[in-house]
Amino acid sequence: MLNIIRTDATNEDFINLTKELDDYLKTTDGDEHDFFDQYNKLDQINHVIIIYFDNIAIGCGAIKPYDQHTIEIKRMYTKPNARGKGVASTILTELEKWSKALGYSRCILEMGKRQTQAEILYRKNNYTLIPNYGQYQEIESSICFEKTL
Repeated sequence: MLNIIRTDATNEDFINLTKELDDYLKTTDGDEHDFFDQYNKLDQINHVIIIYFDNIAIGCGAIKPYDQHTIEIKRMYTKPNARGKGVASTILTELEKWSKALGYSRCILEMGKRQTQAEILYRKNNYTLIPNYGQYQEIESSICFEKTL
């Protein structure tokens, strides 16, 4: 049975899932990993979703304020054995609901071009491509998306 919780970045399961995510990203980001990693520090994240299946954490995602109206989606990850079952879409939907409840009207996110499955996920969930924002503006290996809530 699936269980969804709201928590923060001090949650041990979130920390462990993001360690797995970072191990994966080291392989896909290659030499650029250190650049991206500096923008994914957990101490800046206060809103986290974790999904459990039979009391085992199988996926996570987080949101972080970007500006007065915009929230940034961060640290999306689903364990490999749980992929293809709608877990990531469920996390994304829960993050969007939470963002809206917090008063935000727009979600943005950045992802690496090499993460093709993530791009499929975001497009499937009605995210549209936007020009790279903020620190990602000149990064050719990044693509950015947005969704109006």
